[in-house]
Amino acid sequence: MSVATITRPRLSQIRSWLAKIPDPEIPVISLIDLGIIRDVAWRGDTLEVTVTPTYSGCPATGVINLEIERTLIEHGIEKLELKRQLSPAWTTAWISAEGREKLTAYGIAPPQEGTAACAGALKPLNVSCPQCGSVKTERISQFGSTPCKAHYRCTECLEPFDYFKSI
Repeated sequence: MSVATITRPRLSQIRSWLAKIPDPEIPVISLIDLGIIRDVAWRGDTLEVTVTPTYSGCPATGVINLEIERTLIEHGIEKLELKRQLSPAWTTAWISAEGREKLTAYGIAPPQEGTAACAGALKPLNVSCPQCGSVKTERISQFGSTPCKAHYRCTECLEPFDYFKSI
């Protein structure tokens, strides 16, 4: 009688599965690109995934957790624990370079680091238009399609677009 050896997936493989889960509000960017998956680790026979939401009241958090669970269960993970980590708080600096490129290609100007907080909201930004690349843009509204975005318009190509605010 032989005993089957159970091999668990490597963490790199698990991260590649998580990298295919799109953010519910911006489907062009994955949870990995967004930087909200803070850790993936085996604790005994339980896979522990640590998630930091973009902000504590994010309405997409429940959907994100369900998608993580669904994806990992589909890949044969039987024991799973999702941990919510609020500190340190998520920051747009955690968005990957590839994620920033995906945002631009999708028509959303990626965040400019060093412009967060109250002072950053008051000083004018040179936000590049994701359509034509011009920095001749103007903020139309501090709030865009979601609370984490502001609405801009390019004065060159006249296209409106969202700017992902730096947090």
